[in-house]
Amino acid sequence: MRLLLAIGVWAPIILGGAWSAYYVTHAKWLLMACNLMLVVLGLLGLTLLNAGRDRLTAIWIAHGLLLTITLICILDAPVAGVVRSVHMYFLPLAAGATLVFRNDNLYLRVILPFIMLLGCFVFGASHMGITRPDLVADSDVRSIGVWANYLAALGVLGVALIVMQTDVTIRHSLYADMHEALAKGHFCLHYQPQVDAKGHIFGAEALLRWQHPTRGMIPPGMFISAAEETGLILPIGAWVLKEVCAHLVTWAKDPKMAHLTIAVNVSASQLRQPDFVQEVIEIVTRSGAKPSQLKLELTESMLAKEVDITIQKMRSLRDFGVSWSLDDFGTGYSSLHYLKHLPFEQLKIDQSFVQDLLINDNDKAIVKTLVSLSSSLQMVLIAEGVETIEQLEYLLKKGCTRYQGYLFSKPLPIDAFEIFLSTFPESSAYAQLMTRAQL
Repeated sequence: MRLLLAIGVWAPIILGGAWSAYYVTHAKWLLMACNLMLVVLGLLGLTLLNAGRDRLTAIWIAHGLLLTITLICILDAPVAGVVRSVHMYFLPLAAGATLVFRNDNLYLRVILPFIMLLGCFVFGASHMGITRPDLVADSDVRSIGVWANYLAALGVLGVALIVMQTDVTIRHSLYADMHEALAKGHFCLHYQPQVDAKGHIFGAEALLRWQHPTRGMIPPGMFISAAEETGLILPIGAWVLKEVCAHLVTWAKDPKMAHLTIAVNVSASQLRQPDFVQEVIEIVTRSGAKPSQLKLELTESMLAKEVDITIQKMRSLRDFGVSWSLDDFGTGYSSLHYLKHLPFEQLKIDQSFVQDLLINDNDKAIVKTLVSLSSSLQMVLIAEGVETIEQLEYLLKKGCTRYQGYLFSKPLPIDAFEIFLSTFPESSAYAQLMTRAQL
């Protein structure tokens, strides 16, 4: 996907820049302005892409190119001896949009690519457009442009098709491997400790990992979306809950671990299942784990749809004893109106706000607001991604007293986590760490 996005931002920068430079030397100001729009479009897209905003980049580039290509097509009306050619760019644009938005909403997935193909058909089959000599390019330049546009458009289309074919091949292989991993037990859980202001481990977050027999350890970012697409996220999610509950039962026998709560991420697909509540209750009941030690985490984006049904499911599981945590708070769609009605007991400050906390005034303001909000709503607040003592000191000073991050430990396999917990030096290094933060 990022390769297509890179093409989508660099192609308008290069092509638009070249044609803008040509038209400005020939005083074709309208054409120059249209091509300059391509450059600006590409530069803004590049900024978004470098910031990691892939979906926003795709939406910006798709709509921006649709508009700009349409405008240039109007200035590319066929005249005697010269056919229209700019409309050919609609083809790679539609192919790219189809691939990039294949798992998105109906408009982006179907309607937008259809509009692009319709634009190619309408402009290719008609003579509509502006033909005033003072506004359009000269015929000899347009003759060269026909060759250039056809070659460039078909070249980009070819790249898009190759990427699509490669993507399909990789995904088919990934799907088959995930089926095998689920059947043969190649998935595993890593646990990242959660620490309070006194240096005590009060819980952990269960993080899914895939121990591939040939590719090694695969992080969830590389397979979770594929699992969502195929529906495999449902049996995988059920397996995670069963494993966590089994570990809680085992840890309940150890005084040093009996108090732990374990947080588990719930996917949108799981939450949408009509029997989700019943399944969770059955898994917890059969395992013998205490419901109060299981914490289910939702992300903000999952609250954008079916809010009333979500609230009902959350309340049913809360009544059973399971608690709820809102993950990545501040990055998504949650409304304060809904937040006060949702039975969350914990908010998690997204690590993106913690990362630049010491140098970014906006992040400081957000953290301060979240501390106040959690206090007003009587929710526990935990900061993710704490990596330095300076971040810890600032968070503690502002009233955030629970943390998770590499400063304390990376996510650990269960054996390593149990050893880490049993030898956690509360009276030495970590105690000194927390003492310094409290000074």
